[in-house]
Amino acid sequence: MGLGQISAGLYSNNKFLNIERFPVVGLHKNYSYDNLVTDSAAGATAFSCGVKSYNGAIGVDHDTIPVKTILEDASDQGFRTGLVASCSIVHATPGSFGAHNRKRANKEEIAADMVDCGADLIIGGGKSYFDRRTIDDRNLYTELRALGYQVSDYFEQDFQDLDVSKMGDKWAYFTADKEPLSKEAGRDYLIPASEVAIDYMSKTSKGNGFFLMIEGSQIDWAGHANNFPYLISEMLEYDQVIKRALDFAEKDGNTLVILTADHETGGLAIGNGSTHDEIIPAWTSDYHTGTMIPVFAYGPGSESFAGIYENTAIYDKMMAALQLKKDFGKENK
Repeated sequence: MGLGQISAGLYSNNKFLNIERFPVVGLHKNYSYDNLVTDSAAGATAFSCGVKSYNGAIGVDHDTIPVKTILEDASDQGFRTGLVASCSIVHATPGSFGAHNRKRANKEEIAADMVDCGADLIIGGGKSYFDRRTIDDRNLYTELRALGYQVSDYFEQDFQDLDVSKMGDKWAYFTADKEPLSKEAGRDYLIPASEVAIDYMSKTSKGNGFFLMIEGSQIDWAGHANNFPYLISEMLEYDQVIKRALDFAEKDGNTLVILTADHETGGLAIGNGSTHDEIIPAWTSDYHTGTMIPVFAYGPGSESFAGIYENTAIYDKMMAALQLKKDFGKENK
């Protein structure tokens, strides 16, 4: 999600997005360790671990050495933590917050790491990587339940029918067997899941605070497909997630909300001849581009997100806002 996607979403929505409510805007330099064009794994690892790594790296540095994530540090230091995504929960971005692996394609290995990452709440696709594995005979549903998680999925009940009050202290809900549908095709859980996650995190944190990562994953996929209606649908849905996060933060008064992207996808521009009634999209790529990415911030500590900085600085700024201490001594898997 770069400026092209944000502009297109805004002009497609009567010239307004909730993104405009953020008072602080910055730019991050999102190149990876050895490539000016990053992928989501390296991009998210920069956010989650504070290191530049190679494309495809999940929570490891450029030498494939695991680096503890901000989610793991937050969990160990008393914060409630959660992950919500409109992709599989083992995909590059959520995976980089809860796992350590040399290669993003190793989804069953990433799933095994997610069991032990400490997240109190997990909502996303990828059911089969947990309960019908091919690399071993482990049933990660069973292992999650042994750790105190309530586990449910789309096959048992729709998310909207879930009785969250009965989900207990830790829970996981899998929204698809592998990757969820697009918004256009009928996916409808991201907005209610975000509302539930924010409410759950705030009510169960007992004043200690929480760290929650919510990804509008398929904005990227629409860019890869150069599919403009798909893009706008995903953008406008995610803007409603942003609205709910900002509404909560405004009421709470002590919550920092950060909005950014791993990278831009598609090289989207608004073409000449576009009007408010019809946008003419101009795509320059079906992959990522190396353009700098905007960062929006609201709440305590938001002023530190102004300016231009490395994507790894987002990790440093989040750690400072949470007053977390980096744990260098604990080895990761």
